[in-house]
Amino acid sequence: MPSPSNGASAATESIRTLALVGASAAGKTCLAEALLLQAGAIGTAGSLERGTTVSDWDPLEKRMQHSLNASVMHLDHAGCRLHFIDTPGGPDFLGQSLPALEAVETAAVVINAAIGIEPMALRMMEYAASRHLDRLIIVNKIDAQGVDLAALLGQIQAAFGKECLPLNLPDASATRVVDCFYNREGHSDFGSVDSAHRALVEQVVEVDAAFVDRYLSDGDVEASELHAPLEQALREGHLIPVCFVSARSGAGVAELLDVIVKLLPNPNEGNPPDFLKGEGSEAAPMQARPDPSLHVLAHVFKVSVDPYVGKLGIFRVHQGTLTRDSQLFIGDGRKPFKVGHLLMLQGKEHVEVQRAQPGDIVAVAKVDDIHFDAVLHDAAEDDHIHLLPLDFPVPVHGLAIEPKRRGDEQRMWEILGKLVDEDPCLKVEHVATTNETIVYGLGELHLRMLLERLREVYKFEVHTRPPRIAYRETITAVAEGHHRHKKQTGGAGQFGEVFLRVEPLERGAGFEFVDAVKGGVIPGQFIPAVEKGVREVLALGAIAGYPVVDVRVTVHDGKHHSVDSKEIAFVTAGRKAFMAAIREARPIILEPIVHVEITAPDSSMGDITGDLSSKRGLVNGTTNGAAATMIVRGQVPLSELSGYQSRLNAMTSGQGRYTIELSHYEPVPPSVQATLVGQHQVKDDE
Repeated sequence: MPSPSNGASAATESIRTLALVGASAAGKTCLAEALLLQAGAIGTAGSLERGTTVSDWDPLEKRMQHSLNASVMHLDHAGCRLHFIDTPGGPDFLGQSLPALEAVETAAVVINAAIGIEPMALRMMEYAASRHLDRLIIVNKIDAQGVDLAALLGQIQAAFGKECLPLNLPDASATRVVDCFYNREGHSDFGSVDSAHRALVEQVVEVDAAFVDRYLSDGDVEASELHAPLEQALREGHLIPVCFVSARSGAGVAELLDVIVKLLPNPNEGNPPDFLKGEGSEAAPMQARPDPSLHVLAHVFKVSVDPYVGKLGIFRVHQGTLTRDSQLFIGDGRKPFKVGHLLMLQGKEHVEVQRAQPGDIVAVAKVDDIHFDAVLHDAAEDDHIHLLPLDFPVPVHGLAIEPKRRGDEQRMWEILGKLVDEDPCLKVEHVATTNETIVYGLGELHLRMLLERLREVYKFEVHTRPPRIAYRETITAVAEGHHRHKKQTGGAGQFGEVFLRVEPLERGAGFEFVDAVKGGVIPGQFIPAVEKGVREVLALGAIAGYPVVDVRVTVHDGKHHSVDSKEIAFVTAGRKAFMAAIREARPIILEPIVHVEITAPDSSMGDITGDLSSKRGLVNGTTNGAAATMIVRGQVPLSELSGYQSRLNAMTSGQGRYTIELSHYEPVPPSVQATLVGQHQVKDDE
């Protein structure tokens, strides 16, 4: 649907950007619809039930009736262009919601008044603070039956700090809202507006000593004079405004639009994003300046791959002016691409525009090399510039998949590559030891949606099964290993002898290979062959068939034969010497331990903590959640979480949910190690 802003070129000062984030069912999609309707960008509000909303346009979203992808929209209001992003609220889809924070000045955390503060709202507030974004809290569904909005405001201040102050308050039984920033007088459902107004002004003037003096001497300061200190308070997190709305009835929606335009930062006023120039330890901080006259810097925060349309790269312009026919480089690429069509998005609709400048969120289509987190620029000297990486949760829910039809492996990898391009929290790898292709996601729903997309969008069928647990092997003592490989078959034979020493390294250190051979007892050309033999054991395992990690191998002696020594002989000698050393080095098997966070009714806490303890888990603590729920945090071996959602559903009558994140590796109990080693020996015998 074309927008009134089609083709318009707003000044940077009149651009606003925000991301609607928060828990599922907070009403973010309905709020986006209400904002578009209020601004005249659409003629009729869509419905989740009918699948007619602007943002949830994907067929899977329509069927599930909630957001699965970040959706970009824009509107014009009071001379300003507003870009906003509707994000999914499920913890399984953080790969869609977190990148949206890279494209905006303000994170708008939406809270369902009927449910209260949920873990996702807490999490997104933390992420937004870590990225130095301005934060706005929007309390939605204020007209829900039986809600205590005053108590909820107290909970918000208890959870996020006393700096959370209302810019407006519900009035007339939450059928409308009354401003308390510009208004000094009036009444609301909470009582007098005056106290809320004074609290806001006092919070804002605290950042500027001159205004403090005026306030103390005059007793008040005109709100219209407080724009600069207000923006400073927002940047520093000294003020987190709270707005009340009902997307369903429209109460507070017009006022929210006015708040966004009048009080939220433009690209010149927000905290600049953390760009880095250079790689690794040599990377130095740099800032993009929202100046349309400078060279272009833009960041790709989302990639969408459509089987029919092709790849769509969606990016925020941070510096410079971009036009059709611009030549852009992708990262450190040496070959630029030409911007044939510059698109501004309205859900699934693409509105072609002539130019984009700092603050604009636009897209280009059919550029195969474009990828998530790429920096686009028009000057060759701007290569090796990137944004400070986001701290994504590690995907550890795994599923082994294979195509139903033999010979379709290559096509499966191509499709999975496209899905991974769209979601930085999806990972695909081939495990050589089990010859499995494993897809990792953030949860069961995350992987189920991937399978649905494979089937419905790409018409590709796969078989699935649980993957083997990613155990590791390591050693706990120093030991020596020796092997002489001698083979005589008539004519030239094979000969190689290796003495080596193994030592344990700190957890996570990886592998070190040290050549300490002296006197040429093993000629230098054969040292790589010894290392090759050692690495074969690293990959295939020594006692149970799992990769060996955190070990240093030092080759210090050996022998060779001037005629019979060959590379293959030293590969074999190195491999068998390493195996012999590991057997003497008190080998152990390591298992992945994950952080687990469980949200469930407080009446189920005893069952949940008892179940975790029975599964070798450790409960680190519990905190109160919203609406008579508790949050349990702990650590548990990943192997014990097989089928955990089903157990959790049984303990909580289907009301529990959990998230996990890889923590570290620990040794398995002796009984488990004996079982794993025994199973491996059985396979070897077979």
